[in-house]
Amino acid sequence: MPATCCARSVGRSRSASPQPVGEPISVALLQGNVAQEMKWRPERFAESLRIYYQLARDHPAQLTILPETALPAFLDQVPVEYLDALQELTQRERGDLLLGVAVSEGHGNYFNSALSLGVSGRQRYDKVHLVPFGEFVPPGFAWFMAMANIPMSDFTAGLPRQPPLSRQPPLSLAGQQVAVNICYEDVFGEEIIAALPAATLLVNISNVAWFGDSLAPAQHLQIARMRALESGRMMLRATNTGMTAIIGVDGSVRAVLPPFTRGALRGEVSGHAGATPYVRWGNWPVVVLTLLLVAVVGCRRSRAEP
Repeated sequence: MPATCCARSVGRSRSASPQPVGEPISVALLQGNVAQEMKWRPERFAESLRIYYQLARDHPAQLTILPETALPAFLDQVPVEYLDALQELTQRERGDLLLGVAVSEGHGNYFNSALSLGVSGRQRYDKVHLVPFGEFVPPGFAWFMAMANIPMSDFTAGLPRQPPLSRQPPLSLAGQQVAVNICYEDVFGEEIIAALPAATLLVNISNVAWFGDSLAPAQHLQIARMRALESGRMMLRATNTGMTAIIGVDGSVRAVLPPFTRGALRGEVSGHAGATPYVRWGNWPVVVLTLLLVAVVGCRRSRAEP
């Protein structure tokens, strides 16, 4: 609790530090509301493509964002004509479109990815922090995954953002530098700030339909609000069934779609530049304060003993 309060107070004190950069852009965050039990059925593949094409066509914007695995297949299984049609829609607005799709590179390597189409050219982000059992198989548990029969449950991790290792830089979309994170990657604040201060916008694409009508989608939204607050960047969330939202630099929810509905959340957003204390120092201040607190408590107890 003290650490959380400290983080929030620091977030408030520095939320004014980052300044708007570039021109505001129009965005459309698409929520297809495709039921999880239907999403991966081969006979429903064409329906998923139709849903997202129509949403993109009916809600043009400079930056259009589709959820995680919005196209429920490998990229090389998606008809080229479909991708060309999305590209054409995007170019009409002289904008960009970001979509979630699995990408296979052969030799057993496939990635949970975000792929961009549009005037800025094709770019890709591969998810780095995979969820055990849902996205990769821990050693010794192959039997469990075979029994559970979860589609695409053994992804390859993308290259980490942190130097000196190979990095995935922010994507250049709609005149902004966009740090993409997929699903529960936004739980890890220090991994998000690895893309800062270069990134001017945060984007999260998710599919938490697995959790149904539970507290998980609302909790995930709360997590995203903290990432926006501590980084001083707006966060755009596009999800399959909710909660699709636009979050301000102060962590406030500017707009949100009702869960389990199909639609597009439209708005105007600004990128921001600058480094907050959290971007500079990460979790270290909280770690140091916690260690000091433990040391103080330990000293007091030792003095109190006869």
